Amino acid sequence: MENNTQGATGAGPDTGGKFIVSSSPHFLTRDSIPGIMHSVVLAMVPALAASVYFFGLRALLAVAVCVGASLLTEYAMEKIRDKPLTLHDGSAIITGVLLAFTLPPNFPVFGFILGSAFAIGVGKQLFGGLGFNIFNPALLGRAFLMATYPVLTTTWVEPRTVARAVDAVSAATPLAMMKFEGKLTPLMDLFLGNVAGSMGETSVLAILIGGLYLRYKGYINWKLPLGYLGSMAFFGGIFWLSNPAKYPSPLFHLMAGGAMLGAWFMVTDMVTSPVTPLGQWIFAVCAGLLAVVIRLFGGLPEGVMYSILFMNAFVPLLNKHTRPRVFGEGAKAD
Repeated sequence: MENNTQGATGAGPDTGGKFIVSSSPHFLTRDSIPGIMHSVVLAMVPALAASVYFFGLRALLAVAVCVGASLLTEYAMEKIRDKPLTLHDGSAIITGVLLAFTLPPNFPVFGFILGSAFAIGVGKQLFGGLGFNIFNPALLGRAFLMATYPVLTTTWVEPRTVARAVDAVSAATPLAMMKFEGKLTPLMDLFLGNVAGSMGETSVLAILIGGLYLRYKGYINWKLPLGYLGSMAFFGGIFWLSNPAKYPSPLFHLMAGGAMLGAWFMVTDMVTSPVTPLGQWIFAVCAGLLAVVIRLFGGLPEGVMYSILFMNAFVPLLNKHTRPRVFGEGAKAD
């Protein structure tokens, strides 16, 4: 979840009976944007700890570089645009951490900097800044790096916990092995994170701890992760039942790749997800279906990033056409 938000809160100052119109979301509690952002950062600590455990201090360096570059880009863009500085709210920190989580631990430092600058400068500030971005900035930064450096973004190393004679060994991710070699990775390795992949996506256990913490705090809508993961399990299960020898099980779809990270920290982005209940279900279910279709029939082994970005583009339409009728509102005239 990347809460690049700007909203009116129920605990705000007295406005003298006037309404304040601002971008969504609009909080009815005493929660503040910085408070929620910092809780999201705290929720990502288990995944960060797992990435350091499996991939070493290189993972910590990657997160530090991405966060630093994101903060510097936000500062520079807001100075250029002569806008109030928003570094204190924590949104740029979340963008940096999530971008690092979606990249291989062996990705070059200049790539971390370039991706972070694009994520903040284009994915966030170009749309107007805090709360106005259409697409998830971290995923947009990752998509930019995928298009610019396709080999570097798909070159993986095995975790340190896999005993080898050399320090780093090139390896295929579980999704790549499934798609191109027909081999399935043991579910326990996927659950713990003892596999090659993007450094913040491998450990289902660590991501679940953070995601459930955010749900406990009430900062994410349960419909979004449930709809996304449930859709992936349902549609993946249909293909699996039709041909178990060819297609992976629903549990594999849920635990491999970026499904868990996307479901708990990106699909739930307050700005780039719908605000209406029906819109949230449509958004999550369609994104889950797209992820499965790309995984099984597309040219790439992973489809989480593109499924979320694609559905981000339809959020304004979903908000418009799934808005409940206001009490007392009459039918539109022909």
